[in-house]
Amino acid sequence: MKKILITGGAGFIGSHLCERLLKEGNEVLCLDNYFTGNKKNIIKLLDNPYFEMVRHDITEPYYSEVDEIYNLACPASPVHYQFNPIKTIKTSVMGAINTLGLAKRVGAKILQASTSEVYGDPAVHPQPESYWGHVNPIGIRSCYDEGKRCAETLFMDYHIQNNVAIKIIRIFNTYGPNMNPLDGRVVSNFIVQALKGEEITIFGDGLQTRSFQYVDDLVEGMIRMMGSDLSFLGPVNLGNQNEFTMLELAQEIIALTNSSSKIIHMPLPQDDPKQRQPDISLAKERLNGWEPTIELKEGLRKTISYFKALDW
Repeated sequence: MKKILITGGAGFIGSHLCERLLKEGNEVLCLDNYFTGNKKNIIKLLDNPYFEMVRHDITEPYYSEVDEIYNLACPASPVHYQFNPIKTIKTSVMGAINTLGLAKRVGAKILQASTSEVYGDPAVHPQPESYWGHVNPIGIRSCYDEGKRCAETLFMDYHIQNNVAIKIIRIFNTYGPNMNPLDGRVVSNFIVQALKGEEITIFGDGLQTRSFQYVDDLVEGMIRMMGSDLSFLGPVNLGNQNEFTMLELAQEIIALTNSSSKIIHMPLPQDDPKQRQPDISLAKERLNGWEPTIELKEGLRKTISYFKALDW
C-alpha cells in the first residue's frame, strides 16, 4: 500500500483521482483550501479509513511522510484564476516549491499537473511537447499560463540539481462530473445555460477550436505517467485529439439537453487561444498505448446527468 498525497484533491480532477487511487488499495491524503474545490466532491470518501482530508493552502509548507505526490492545486478556469491573479501565480510557484521540497525531504516521486495553457495561443497545430509556446507574459491569462510554465521549470531544476523523481503532464481541456457549474469553463457554461433555457454565450465567431477529454481518461493517463519508467520525466500531453469548434460543442449540448436555448455571440476575451489540439504520440508510445476512449457525446451525457442532479 502506497501513501499518496494529492494537492487540490477536493477539486474537479483531484476528487476523481482520490477515488481511483483508493479503489486501487492506496492510502490517500487529500489537501485542499476549498477555494475552487468542494467538500461535496469527496464527502463519500470520508468514511474510508485510508482516506484523510486536510484543509491546507499549498502556498504554505506541508509536512508528511508519503511515497508519491500529485500536485494539482491551482485554480484552473479564467473566472477563478483571474479573481486573484497574484495568489494564482503564488499557488503555482510556491506550491511547486513546497511540494518539491517535501518530495526531496522524504524521497517521494512527484507529478506536476501542468496544462496546455503553457502553449498559449499556439502557432503550431496540433501542439507537440517540443513546442515552446506562444504566451503573453503580461496579459490577463498570464498569472495562470506563466505560473504553470515556471512550475515546470522548478520541477526540472529540482530533478537536475537535487535528483528528485519528477513527472510532468500537460492537461488539455477536461470535463466531467464534479465540475463547478460556475467555473466559467466552456463545457459547464454551455450545459448550465442549456439546462436553464438561457441564451448560450459564444465568444467570438465560435470557430475557435478545443479538444475535450473526459475526466476518467485523464485520470488513467495520470496514473500511468506516475507508474512509468523513472527516466521518463515528461512533459507529456494528456488530451483528446478530436477537435471541435465552439459552435459544434454548443449545438451538441443543445441537442443532448433538448434545450430551446439560442446561441448569441460576445466579444472574444484577450489572448483567448484560436486553436488547441494535443499531439499525443508521446503518450501512446511511453504510457502503454494510452489514448482517450470516451468520445464527446458519451462524456457529455454523463456530465449533463451530473449537472441535472445538482441543487441549483
